[in-house]
Amino acid sequence: MADLFDTDTDPNPRELVLADGAMLLRGYALDYADALQAGIDAVVAAAPLRHWETPGGKRMSVAMTNCGQFGWISDRRGYRYGTHDPLSDRPWPPMPAAFLALAQAAARDAGFSGFMPDACLVNRYVGDARLTLHQDRDERDLGAPIVSVSLGLSAAFLWGGAKRSDRPRRVPLNDGDVVVWGGPSRLAYHGVASIGGGTDPRYGDARFNLTFRQAR
Repeated sequence: MADLFDTDTDPNPRELVLADGAMLLRGYALDYADALQAGIDAVVAAAPLRHWETPGGKRMSVAMTNCGQFGWISDRRGYRYGTHDPLSDRPWPPMPAAFLALAQAAARDAGFSGFMPDACLVNRYVGDARLTLHQDRDERDLGAPIVSVSLGLSAAFLWGGAKRSDRPRRVPLNDGDVVVWGGPSRLAYHGVASIGGGTDPRYGDARFNLTFRQAR
């Protein structure tokens, strides 16, 4: 667990500027905790979590689903957004009101007013699940920010630069933390190296992540 918290000392217990246009809001989502848990349960009941296949044929370690007008999909055909769940051929479940309210409030407080997310990725991390360094660039409008909400177990978030080769900073994310990035940081590389151990009272041995995007 030592490397999970191997990061720079943060002098501000509530906010941390990661880069120009990128901010960590600590504990920001805690006031929404009950509504977020209920929303996740409803979304997963309508569109179960699954492990997407990468274009190269590998099974992703993170289990995913979507809600909102669009959902992010990965398979041998590539990465893309679609209006329907390919497992059921039904539209993705609607985005819960609490999800939208949290995403818009966090974006506004991080300096991005007017955020209108039409896609929310619901990701579940257990065990050694991780997400390698990547950019979020499948969206049509790269002027809109990304809002990422951490729930449950802690995680080691990797915050990189404009190039994959830039050495990333390891930032601990805890239950209720929200990261918002856009503007000059919109295409920064980022990922999740590992999750912490133990048991969360709401989510058990898992970390959930809600990632809000303006896909179209």
